[in-house]
Amino acid sequence: MRWSLESDYDVFTTSDEGEAMSIFENEKPPVVTLDLSLNPHNPADLGGMRLLEQFLSHEPSTRAIVVTGNDDEKNAMRAVKLGAFDYYAKPVRLEELRVMIKRAFHIHELNHKVQQSDHVFSDGLHGMVGTSKSIKEIFRFIERVAVSDISVLICGESGTGKEVVAHAIHLQSQRKNSPFVVVNCGAIPENLLESELFGHEKGSFTGAHAQKLGKFELAHTGTLFLDEIGELAPPLQVKLLRFLQDRKIERVGSTQPIDVDVRIIAATNRDLKKDMENRVFREDLYYRLKVVPLDMPPLRDRKEDIVPLAHYFLKKFCKEHRKAPMTLSPEAEGALLMHPWPGNVRELENLISRSIVLSPRSVLKPSDLGFALDQIPTDVNLKFAKKAIEMDFVKKALSRNGGIVSRAARELGISRVNLYELIEKYNIRLQEFKMLRAAGKAQIKTREVC
Repeated sequence: MRWSLESDYDVFTTSDEGEAMSIFENEKPPVVTLDLSLNPHNPADLGGMRLLEQFLSHEPSTRAIVVTGNDDEKNAMRAVKLGAFDYYAKPVRLEELRVMIKRAFHIHELNHKVQQSDHVFSDGLHGMVGTSKSIKEIFRFIERVAVSDISVLICGESGTGKEVVAHAIHLQSQRKNSPFVVVNCGAIPENLLESELFGHEKGSFTGAHAQKLGKFELAHTGTLFLDEIGELAPPLQVKLLRFLQDRKIERVGSTQPIDVDVRIIAATNRDLKKDMENRVFREDLYYRLKVVPLDMPPLRDRKEDIVPLAHYFLKKFCKEHRKAPMTLSPEAEGALLMHPWPGNVRELENLISRSIVLSPRSVLKPSDLGFALDQIPTDVNLKFAKKAIEMDFVKKALSRNGGIVSRAARELGISRVNLYELIEKYNIRLQEFKMLRAAGKAQIKTREVC
């Protein structure tokens, strides 16, 4: 086997259980082939099964291929239940085993890429923060569509982060070193929007004292983000459709076509299908833009992201406003979780920014965020209410015990392992509670000195 495989892989071999564990700990091989019986004097001694458990407890991503005797299917199935990647019955046919090993390496590499991707996502993606299933799907959508120049239509309520997603697609693409130009189609008067988008020639209309480049030309080789595309007037919809078809524009007052290399990303909070039925929005333009659609979920549908987003904005705005680091009390986090967020992420961002400026405290309470107890809605489902209460209990226990997990676990009546699981589940930062404890001690010492 060594002779057959060492031209393609680094191969380590041993027939000793202890030496095998030593090699594994030192080399951490992605793939292991493992015989279940390692003792020639006692075939019933399944040392390979013990090794399999130890290997996978140290490195769960290791792909272990168990090599067994023909009549050993029961133990082979047991090995698979323990986490073995596959099993192969003797006698060994090297070509077959090589295919199996190659597949195991491929699966290990794919798994490693997924783990790296999840790690990046946990830290956010170009200003997008969250741990919910829906936001991770958006992260993966961004990675998939960024590699092409295909048009994207982003739909969703106001404040859900449509422009942030568009910018993230641009930053992940090959156009990232070129301009990202934003046009709010609803904020520019209709009579000026054509000139704003396509530019104009000198003297083309009253006040056109010089030639002006439009947003399309300014975004050349980059990305043009058309926000509130549903507000675009019908004549401009025709010109945009023409560009999407032939990739040329004409400035106002000119008949000379200009080639422009621009990727279009559009966004809307309107129901464009309804607008098509009412003949307000062109059907052919809708389908040209909606080559790859994305629906942004409202913040109320991604509750798991509310607290991580709030902490992200706390850190961001404390730095911007030159304020000392601030955090949220468990009660404040509970209030944030219960709020319906009609303004979505933008509302949360503005609320945190305002609270940082106005609050004199380092630990924000519901009142600092503008919430009164009677404003917190009670019409939440039981499953979410249980999670909110559980998280509140954990944070209060950690707060009272200065971040010391063993003491907090004792107070809660659970094991340290269970408490660590809850800390990870709710993305709780232990360091914040330890910092508060250290700050409290420093304050006591200051008082003693005084």
